[in-house]
Amino acid sequence: MAPSDFANADIPSVVEKLTLEEAIALIAGVGFWHTHGVERLGIPAVKVSDGPNGVRGNFFFMGTPAKCLPSATALGATWDTELMNDVGAKLLAPEAKLRSSSVILAPTCNIQRSPLGGRSFESFSEDPVLSGLIAAAYVAGVQSKGIGTAIKHFTTNDKENDRMAYDVIVTPRALREVYLMPFMLAEKYAKPWSFMTAYNRVNGTHLSENPIILKDVLKKEWGSDAMTMSDWFGVYSVADSINAGLDLEMPGTNKWRTWDKTSRSVGARTTTARIIKERATKVLEFVQKCAKGAPDVLDGDGKERTLESEEDIALMRKVAAESIVLLKNEGNILPLKPTELKKVAILGGNAKAIVLSGGGSASLKPSYFISPYDGIARAFGNNVEITYAEGARAFKTLPSLDYEIVTENGERCWVGSWYSNGPDGLTAIGEPVKTQVIDETSALISIDTPEGLASHFTLQLHGKLKPRPVDMKYEFGLTVAGRAKLYVDGKLIIDNWTRQRRGVAFFGTATEEEKGIVALKAGYAHDIHVHFVNVQGPADGNEDEALMDSTAGVRLGGAQVVDPDEDMALAVKLASEADVAVVVVGLNSDWESEGYDRTHLGLVGRTDELVSKVTAANKKTVVVTQSGSAITMPWADSVPSIVHSWYLGNSTGDAIADVLLGKVNPSGKMSLTFPKRLEDVPSYGHFHSEHGKVLYSEDLFVGYKHYLNTNIDPLWAFGHGLSYSTFEYSNLSVTKAKGLITGSGKDLSVSVSLVLTNTSSVAGSETVQVYVSYPMTSELTQVPLALKAFKKVKSIQPGETRTVEITLDKYAVSYWEDRISAWTIDHGEYGVLVGPASDKLPLKASLVLEKADVFEWNGL
Repeated sequence: MAPSDFANADIPSVVEKLTLEEAIALIAGVGFWHTHGVERLGIPAVKVSDGPNGVRGNFFFMGTPAKCLPSATALGATWDTELMNDVGAKLLAPEAKLRSSSVILAPTCNIQRSPLGGRSFESFSEDPVLSGLIAAAYVAGVQSKGIGTAIKHFTTNDKENDRMAYDVIVTPRALREVYLMPFMLAEKYAKPWSFMTAYNRVNGTHLSENPIILKDVLKKEWGSDAMTMSDWFGVYSVADSINAGLDLEMPGTNKWRTWDKTSRSVGARTTTARIIKERATKVLEFVQKCAKGAPDVLDGDGKERTLESEEDIALMRKVAAESIVLLKNEGNILPLKPTELKKVAILGGNAKAIVLSGGGSASLKPSYFISPYDGIARAFGNNVEITYAEGARAFKTLPSLDYEIVTENGERCWVGSWYSNGPDGLTAIGEPVKTQVIDETSALISIDTPEGLASHFTLQLHGKLKPRPVDMKYEFGLTVAGRAKLYVDGKLIIDNWTRQRRGVAFFGTATEEEKGIVALKAGYAHDIHVHFVNVQGPADGNEDEALMDSTAGVRLGGAQVVDPDEDMALAVKLASEADVAVVVVGLNSDWESEGYDRTHLGLVGRTDELVSKVTAANKKTVVVTQSGSAITMPWADSVPSIVHSWYLGNSTGDAIADVLLGKVNPSGKMSLTFPKRLEDVPSYGHFHSEHGKVLYSEDLFVGYKHYLNTNIDPLWAFGHGLSYSTFEYSNLSVTKAKGLITGSGKDLSVSVSLVLTNTSSVAGSETVQVYVSYPMTSELTQVPLALKAFKKVKSIQPGETRTVEITLDKYAVSYWEDRISAWTIDHGEYGVLVGPASDKLPLKASLVLEKADVFEWNGL
């Protein structure tokens, strides 16, 4: 019997045949990435895979090279639901099949409550409508090809510090209108196969144990047939989570839902066999969807593969370029014209760095990567002289040496030999269990160890540092989850063994980076040796020498030691000599990552100083910024041209070059507000967990709604984004509301029509944004404006005029009424405002709802 035959199974009949032991097994995972199979009944196991901007597969360590897409904030910045559907159907679903995965643990559509959130780059937007409609298109695209999604993190997982425990205190109205809305829209328009719960609590109860969210809202009110699963290790009880409606605990490692614990809960009557079988039924329905959707995955060989077609590469490049936002372009410096330039200086700490995405579950090994420097230099060709200087360093930990260390045979990185350790836990014994080439110098080993290796083990890593062109001082950095020593040419350089400092890398299990400097000889391949064991060493607050198991991981980075003043001076000199200076600056996966929050919005080190000095030296300066969320730009007024590129994945450099040189006319719009300073952020002063509680005191006034309400000017407004084209908005018309009866109950329809004209000589695309204001007579507090609809109008030719029509429904005029636990529509005069950004809405019309038009509703 093939696994895919389960597609034809009669689920009630299968459930009836389940023993209690089998039912309990089904409601928790097996290992790290699989659901439980029951061979006796032909129930197959299903494999799932991270994540939000690509499909990594099973392995953090020595992972299968994969497509890394732009970060979710970048995808949100496209404002293009058609393109997101293509991303899901043409990129993500095929990638899942290549990884033998039936389900992608994505998308993340939490709200960008604060740009300090370490995982903000994983979520689409600060606005619930943009987030929800982009998420729906993403989900629909993936699932149209038979691959399931696990939309996450349901709900209010908007920060990382204390994420397992903090309690979000939020009003019912804000919870509904802001934080549940993206999930609600995704359910309405795409019906995700599964929902993944957040780690945190909301109003006193963990999400994995929260019957109000899981049963009352999702399953009863919204009528969802999705399976609910926990985030990894996000279950904190047996009976409470089962009774609350959590169908599947993940992973199967260190799980609560063992036979012993769960059967005892049944015996104690804290839960029942009937409820357990209800949970198992949802798991089986989920497995059946996977069997029907992609039978070839379940029947396949389980191997992970990499495939890059020309079509894939072109689409990856297109998606990345479409997400880039042109923030400023004084004097029309952009697009750059190679025929008019002789020398271009490419500067900045991110110009040559490998910056793909934020860190954590979103990370993966890219199948290819084009740096900004390489992409821009290649686009200019041989007729333009390119100069380069870093100018100011932007890394938090020293750059990985993936392409700087080789084996004796010239293969990438080093050779690793694995040994089981003896009784002391620290000393290798016998012959190697396995010897292999390891092609990464940042290795989260986790559970991916060779078969037959003891629980305490040693890994010996040997390689050669590629010869340097000149004598230099070189600084190495060693970070470990475990303990390790670095030797160069047999000499101990870094001891991260004897005494350690606890850090946040490798999901909070690693040490701080310890550093050491070596004098390198020109033309000489120095020997590199790291001696690693997976047992933590003593540290402050842990003075005893007891062995402590660790999630194994080791990272070696390195860079030439430079004089920062000389490096800055060189960059300024090169800028002064160039026709144009392109400065690429920003953050990376060390600064924005799962597991911890940011502490400020500024760029790193002397980056701001570099931008200011380069701009003073060359009035034709273009700054390209890279970050997944907001950053401050104190130099914004003096720089003539600014491009924000988010994190763009594999095609980073090519996409940036396409926009800078005009191959692509930028059409991205800001998916979140960039403030001028941290103090202007709506959640400032109440973002952090205080004694385990996080007060959502800004209530409804999240993102741009706060800036409009308080009349605070942001640095870059939500929805802002320039183009090489210019557009004129005119002739707004709003029809009278028309009542409808749909499958979901009562609804209404309002047609919004306007004329959009390309007033430039360049073809371009524009996103028309529709905002609604509520009647002044409303008895409740209302936000000044709220995005309710948008449309990406593509390829408008020079001088062309198009009529754009957008439909508003009941969502556009409803608010949550706490007293009756229902969505409510007031009669009165609504404002309909239309334009290219939240702070630029040239068209306004009235929408009057009579008493006969209004109603209350629940569901979708």
